[in-house]
Amino acid sequence: MLDVSGQNEPLIDRLTEKAAEVIRSGRYILGPEVTAFEQEVAEYIGVEHAIGVSSGTDALMVALMALGIGKGDEVITTPFTFFATGGCIARVGATPVFVDIRPDTFNIDVEQTAAAVTERTRAILPVHLYGQACDMEGLVEMARKHDLPIIEDAAQAIGTQSPLGPVGSLGAYGCFSFFPSKNLGGFGDAGLVTTQDSGLAEKARVMRAHGSKPKYYHAVVGGNFRIDALQAALLRVKLPELRGWTVGRQQNAARYDAAFSDSGLDESLLRTPRKRFDGHIYNQYVIRSSRRDELLAHLQEQKIATTIYYPVPLHRQECFAPLGYNEGSLPVSEHASREVLALPIFAGLGEARQSRIIDTVIAFLER
Repeated sequence: MLDVSGQNEPLIDRLTEKAAEVIRSGRYILGPEVTAFEQEVAEYIGVEHAIGVSSGTDALMVALMALGIGKGDEVITTPFTFFATGGCIARVGATPVFVDIRPDTFNIDVEQTAAAVTERTRAILPVHLYGQACDMEGLVEMARKHDLPIIEDAAQAIGTQSPLGPVGSLGAYGCFSFFPSKNLGGFGDAGLVTTQDSGLAEKARVMRAHGSKPKYYHAVVGGNFRIDALQAALLRVKLPELRGWTVGRQQNAARYDAAFSDSGLDESLLRTPRKRFDGHIYNQYVIRSSRRDELLAHLQEQKIATTIYYPVPLHRQECFAPLGYNEGSLPVSEHASREVLALPIFAGLGEARQSRIIDTVIAFLER
């Protein structure tokens, strides 16, 4: 799905030099490399404040804890996402309230979100899935009406643009991941919290360091959520390449779109992603097919990588069974989980390999 080694190889000398520089410095926790990375990535995303943390999951934890969300509270979110989105809500003691997605973009439905607000609702947590922005125009308007903060799960969406501006800048907090498979992937776990508000930025910095300010003095309980200096330093080497990698993904997506559109296949057999606007960064290129499982098996036989994001929506996970969601509760998410399939989209894929993927998919579905 992603040739990580191939992506890193042209940068290997600079990466090795930077790693050695950090090792020799003796500064491994926070310090100048982290500060420099935070400034550079904030400029890239288009936000005032960026706080490096230990993972995308921990970015969500920091945001929820900084907003004081806990036992007895409800947070509205999508069930069609990676587990961390709902898991972090539960970990702080709050209740995830799942609402269905739009069938065209896989992102949270604004009208259903509005209908789910109760007196216990404390935040809205939308996910910019696969690298495409949610309907932030509708979500922001609705959140303001109910005086609710938005926590943007932008783990898959670094550099994604919406009509309102860059994702990660539109809510109280934005949460990003640098897991190796992301568009900007690190060398292990790392993440980022973003905000436009200096007060919220300070709360996040305190939370990532056990709630201490100054050191050894704790007015609140936080966690050990700091990004490693080595991760920050290596991400600084890769960050200048990100814009070009994103363009490469977008070009690959356009080739997929054109080829699959020209195939003449019925939409029940092959439906391509619906792009709301040009800001989509394609962390994943996800098609839908009523013959998904057969297609998946065929691609694996042909040694073509493919993955299902996600086979079981969160409201149907065993750990969330006590919440009372039954089969059919959120039908759009459930239907999507039976049809979605991600194809390789990384910038270094190359036209020859992509053409083989396209031809294999079309030939199988035409049979």
